[in-house]
Amino acid sequence: MKATGIVRRIDDLGRVVIPKEIRRTMRIREGDPLEIYTTKEGEVIFKKYSLLGGLEDFAAQFCDTLSRNTDFTAAITDRDSIIAVAGAPKRELLGKTVSERLEKLMEQRQVWSWQEGDAPVQACVGVEGYFTAVAAPILCAGDVLGLVLFLGEEGVAAGEAEHKLAQTVASFLGKNMEN
Repeated sequence: MKATGIVRRIDDLGRVVIPKEIRRTMRIREGDPLEIYTTKEGEVIFKKYSLLGGLEDFAAQFCDTLSRNTDFTAAITDRDSIIAVAGAPKRELLGKTVSERLEKLMEQRQVWSWQEGDAPVQACVGVEGYFTAVAAPILCAGDVLGLVLFLGEEGVAAGEAEHKLAQTVASFLGKNMEN
């Protein structure tokens, strides 16, 4: 744990403000759920909560199936990082932060496919060689939970089958989260 040197008071309703610098650094947005932990030493810890976080094994099975049936690396993300991957070494991508461009695609709430002439979209911050061919948002009750991705080399476009597969898996995961 790292001390920030920032001190905040709790108001009469039990609220505390998380400073903007920390929210930006930790990628905490308005409306993001936070999980609260306590320790025996009296510490209160806030951790970003990921609805998809509990589905890593399930998501990994989907990725494995998608990767085996296409020529692409398959990945599933939550809002911040890759939670499951198949078709590439896991240590290269698993747990890595999604790129800003992918965050923007997520917010558009539409399936996106790379086309000739489009700028390449890197999958992760600081990871070279993995570019997005298809990105399908996982929507649950109107909220974006993450993405289903097909990743490949720069300049490689996915076909209609991969587009539909990503859309179908994203829809399934979104509906699964509603139940």
